[in-house]
Amino acid sequence: MTQPRPPSAHRQTTANRIAAYLAAERDNQTRFLAELVRTPSDNPPGDCAPHAALAARLLEGLGFTVERHPVSAALACAHGVVSVTNLIVRHRFGPGGPVIALNAHGDVVPPGAGWTHAPYGAEVVDGWMYGRGAAVSKSDFATYAWALLALRAANPPLRGAVELHLTYDEEAGGELGPAWLLAQGITKPDLAIGAGFAYAVVTAHNGCLHLEVEIRGRSAHAARPAAGIDALEAATHVLAALYAWRGDLASRMSAIPGIGAPQLTVGLIEGGINTNVVPDRVAFRLDRRLVPEEDPAAAESELRGVIAGALVAFPRARAEVRRILLAAPLNPLPGTEQLSRTLAACASRVLGETIGTAGVPLYTDARHYAARGIPIVLYGAGPRTIEEANAHRADERLPLATLYQATEAVALALAELLTDEATPAA
Repeated sequence: MTQPRPPSAHRQTTANRIAAYLAAERDNQTRFLAELVRTPSDNPPGDCAPHAALAARLLEGLGFTVERHPVSAALACAHGVVSVTNLIVRHRFGPGGPVIALNAHGDVVPPGAGWTHAPYGAEVVDGWMYGRGAAVSKSDFATYAWALLALRAANPPLRGAVELHLTYDEEAGGELGPAWLLAQGITKPDLAIGAGFAYAVVTAHNGCLHLEVEIRGRSAHAARPAAGIDALEAATHVLAALYAWRGDLASRMSAIPGIGAPQLTVGLIEGGINTNVVPDRVAFRLDRRLVPEEDPAAAESELRGVIAGALVAFPRARAEVRRILLAAPLNPLPGTEQLSRTLAACASRVLGETIGTAGVPLYTDARHYAARGIPIVLYGAGPRTIEEANAHRADERLPLATLYQATEAVALALAELLTDEATPAA
């Protein structure tokens, strides 16, 4: 990896101004995040327009001009959500130069059970803020907003622009968030940074395939089960085949640190009529995680083959396999290396330890930018792992120190990427 050049006196002055501004703003930044956490934006059901309205008002209170981009009610309904309003903030520093988008999502998974802190309380205990969305990824609304505020306050001579893309559909696939904004031509960034955690710059992540398998038989009285076609028996055979095949996935390890092997999980199952009736229908949904080296079409074909092979033993049952979601893996694009190198160098200086690049076994909205040829990495506020953050489970939490550190690192990286001496955008 190319070593970053030492900061010039000019850059050091900019860095000092950024650090001083952010140190004075910590309480304001924390209160901003707390307001976002205290306002629910669960997805499902995905009625997130009220949260977007709150976020827009808070951002306008900081002096930003906020564009509101609502998705039509019909389109939202077609994607299984109630309301989506995406927000964009744009700030141009000077002519020419790249446009760098900073994307975080404001929709969150429902809180579920088991909390010891109020899910929407934004309670701070021993330097950690607790609440749904505190880590994933309302925190990076605050990270990116204050990074831009700090850069404006430092006022170095820069060229290019920064955009905040604050979207509300990540937990449902992102098709109505970044994918919609890009497809509509509302934004055309050259580079992008997506929500992440502070101790690694993520350059690759898994893809994901969701399939629904519906098996239909024929109902019959439990006193005469042979008169029916038992959909549950057929489904049980298919599930056994899938679980047996799952063991093979462990041998397909990704070469990218942090990714691991492909995974298969059956997460939902339902069916049957009553205890004394042969079940005429069983449906289940499965989640197949795709490592970056895999071809999504080939992976789906293989999985469908396992299901079809298991059903051969039940010729009277009928089955339909429907794709619910196909999220492509994220792989680095040309231009990603400059972005990741700059962010890693800045984060290393701020955190006082070597911050490198890695992959994560998740899938994110970053893939929508990559699909448009936009180099993107993930970096933001958060601890070392999703487990430490309790992401998507009870007592989700954020170490506030990483909010302040990640904000400074992002601001410094933007200053480097937008400097008059930066490499022009491709």
